[in-house]
Amino acid sequence: MSRKIEIFDSTLRDGAQGEGISFSLSDKLKILTKLDEFGVDFAEAGNPGSNPKDLEFFKKAEKLGLKTALVSFGSTKRKEINPEDDDNLKALLTANTEYIAIFGKSWDMHTDKILRVSLAENLDMIERTIGYLVSLGKEVIFDAEHFFDGYKSNPGYALETLKAAERAGARTLCLCETNGGCFPEEIERITKEVIKATKTSIGIHCHNDSGCAAANSMAAVNAGAVHVQGTFIGIGERTGNANLSTLIANLQLKSGYFCVPPESLPLLKETAHYIAETANIALPNSMPYVGGSAFAHKGGMHVDGVSKDPATFEHVAPESVGNERNILISEVSGRAALFAKLKKIDDSLEKTDPVVKKLTDKIKALEHQGYQFEAAGASFELLALKEFGRFQPYFEIIDFKIISSSYSNEDNGSFSKASALIKVRVKDDFEITADEGDGPVNAIDRALRKALEKFYPNLKEMRLVDYKVRIIGGSDNTAATTRVLIESTDGRRSWTTVGASKDIINASMIALLDSLEYMLYINREINFN
Repeated sequence: MSRKIEIFDSTLRDGAQGEGISFSLSDKLKILTKLDEFGVDFAEAGNPGSNPKDLEFFKKAEKLGLKTALVSFGSTKRKEINPEDDDNLKALLTANTEYIAIFGKSWDMHTDKILRVSLAENLDMIERTIGYLVSLGKEVIFDAEHFFDGYKSNPGYALETLKAAERAGARTLCLCETNGGCFPEEIERITKEVIKATKTSIGIHCHNDSGCAAANSMAAVNAGAVHVQGTFIGIGERTGNANLSTLIANLQLKSGYFCVPPESLPLLKETAHYIAETANIALPNSMPYVGGSAFAHKGGMHVDGVSKDPATFEHVAPESVGNERNILISEVSGRAALFAKLKKIDDSLEKTDPVVKKLTDKIKALEHQGYQFEAAGASFELLALKEFGRFQPYFEIIDFKIISSSYSNEDNGSFSKASALIKVRVKDDFEITADEGDGPVNAIDRALRKALEKFYPNLKEMRLVDYKVRIIGGSDNTAATTRVLIESTDGRRSWTTVGASKDIINASMIALLDSLEYMLYINREINFN
């Protein structure tokens, strides 16, 4: 039977410490619910006494009926005070969680310079804190902060901190690679030495400052650790924490360990993107397993290879983690890439079908006009569906007008505002609306969606994630072309569309209309079959 590896997610605390991350109470509850649905063992969410929001969070979370164990987090007691009198520990207990994570110092330098206590007193703080919580029936996970730096500085003392926690009844000793500067070989060696010297189950908590957090966590598991901490999409202090979406797939799909229920793995990408969306950050396309480019193929040899046998250029099947193969259309991808892309849209298509050559010629003509479909898969799919005769527009723009204005002053800087008037037709119905925004594109987007939401309510779920403009230089006798790429999301999926024109507003409008059409198409608000 596969060895069980406990997954301890710290997105709600460690993740919240990442630059630019700020979770509302609603955000935290949504992420917690998603982690519970996915099946992580533990979700650690901070100290209920740190602020009113977290106190309210624990009260509401207690009523959710979670399968995932909710964990509160705090430090060892302060020096020269009894555990029962420590305000931090009192606050932890208000969370009413069965599991509590307690961090303590394992590096003698920190004991001396940060806590400013003797080595013996630090051991006493660890043992008495954990012993007190265990006496109240709590399951305590001891996070040995800066353990690996401490071990390299003073191995005997670092081990004594673990043994103090062990004597007090900690259920897990988690070795924290807090500075993120270690390499896998030293993590594996030290973890093996710790396992020989202790009897309690060992965990690992890595930061990514040297780019090794996932590899370091794997090394610890290979050495015998059975508990892995991290954040689901790797967010966290400085360069982030160990990325659990990477680790879960590595451990369960490729290394034979058991981390989450097997039915959860195909939800990996969806869960990662949901958390990124809730955190209001763009998930890097290059992220292993769950990124948009994780199974993307561009070079002709790669495309030809995966079309014959996916294992030639894919280390796991995309669908095993809820992702999909993405064949990129570009000047280096060739006819094989185009056909592979079209085959996904219409499996009955043959290479000799006239539509393949017709589309090839059309794409070349559009690229000559400034379009580029490599990063705009949604626009390419719509183009193909129209050529196949399998797409019917959901709406038609009858007219639109834009009024732009800008002003500036010394106190408030520069401002740009725009108003848009839109007239649309959906079947036999017409709708005229107006709205304003920060610039013409925002104004068009707001007015257009206001008009269409009457007919298609789920457009309220859609928002623009990114807007890129590139000027493609013209010659002395020709005007420059503007290419616009728009990335959109409905909170579950993301897609990119492209528009190109001599006029930036027109290019933006083309990309925006494609984005709305694609949203409606993938949600099948109308069934034309």
